[in-house]
Amino acid sequence: MPLTDWLAALTVITAWGINFVVIKVGLHEIPPLLLAALRFAFVAFPAVFFVKRPAVPFRALFLYALTLSFGQFIFLFTAIYVGMPAGLASLVLQAQAFFTVLIAALVLDERVFRHNILGIAVAVLGLVMIQMGAEPGSVPVLGFILSLCAALSWACGNIVVKRIGRVDMLGLVVWTALLPPIPFLILSWIFEGPQRMRHSLQDISVVGIGSVAYLALVATIVGYVLWGRLLGKHPVSKVAPLSLLIPVIGLVSSSFLLGERLDLIQWLGGAVVMLGLAVNVFGLRQVRRLLRV
Repeated sequence: MPLTDWLAALTVITAWGINFVVIKVGLHEIPPLLLAALRFAFVAFPAVFFVKRPAVPFRALFLYALTLSFGQFIFLFTAIYVGMPAGLASLVLQAQAFFTVLIAALVLDERVFRHNILGIAVAVLGLVMIQMGAEPGSVPVLGFILSLCAALSWACGNIVVKRIGRVDMLGLVVWTALLPPIPFLILSWIFEGPQRMRHSLQDISVVGIGSVAYLALVATIVGYVLWGRLLGKHPVSKVAPLSLLIPVIGLVSSSFLLGERLDLIQWLGGAVVMLGLAVNVFGLRQVRRLLRV
């Protein structure tokens, strides 16, 4: 890849890694369902008036919004809200790679290779180590499960994107952002209450506004558009493995910015998960070569 594309990839990886810290900070002021509604509202408006609607059937737009937007973030924001550490959430979310392989095998009849199965097994072991190494209450089981649900939703969205094929990513991101705010606002009204919604918006600080702006403009519009363009210009085998760096940025940034600390067995579990991801993406032989180097 040319230098400009490497810089674009690094921008996306950094933006998405820090994204988890920003979510945690935003949730100090804004409840999760309302925060998600604001995120997608500011992705859609005013951009929808200037960006052309992608040449994609409404059903595909709906499925993209349902999985990658609504499904992924209702689970992820709630997981972090109930206590899931931001750094670990960034790591657990990468289980989407394994879910994608399995769903593609069921829905698209794609082959599952031995290194995929081995990678999944290794990563599951790592996730078990992370949960076992947690101090009581530091990694809530509910948050852990919700993070896995977010990963599953992301994986379903990957299948939707695969079926859509080549598309204007900016148009896809902006126009699909029109759909999630409505159900998020309805659910926020029911579960978080109109009084809490009103107080959150009235008392929002510069930090809260910055969190919403970052989630909407940087993590969503800049991140997804640059990533989509990279996937359009280069083979998936070159671009997709770069996402393995996202949890590294997530863990490091949450440690420095939020003071999150992991037990030794959790760090080892994280390394095992990363190894499983690497085996799944590269294959066992390539991973062996990389380790020798």
